[in-house]
Amino acid sequence: MIAGLSVHALAPDGFVSDAAGDALYAALIFALGVCVAPRAPSWGVAAVALAWCTAVELFQLTGLPEAWGAAFRPLTLVFGTVFAAEDLVMYALGIAAASGIDVLVRRRPSPA
Repeated sequence: MIAGLSVHALAPDGFVSDAAGDALYAALIFALGVCVAPRAPSWGVAAVALAWCTAVELFQLTGLPEAWGAAFRPLTLVFGTVFAAEDLVMYALGIAAASGIDVLVRRRPSPA
């Protein structure tokens, strides 16, 4: 979460900051899913996280997130503003990276 907010606040606007922000947002959604359902398989949490991110991105097509963000700026951090198809790719990459790390951590032998 800190990394995502740092990119949002400190990185210059452009493709790199947008892509990093999208990937980190998706990784955060995945991490929240793991916290809510720690025994769920990583692929299941990843599927739910990708569905959430896709739904939020498609919701932007309604124009409501942009209007809500104009009224209360912090909502743009949750719902974004305008639809961008490339965001869907970055969400998938962010979730894939987070899921990969999750799988590696879960397979690591626990200390005796």
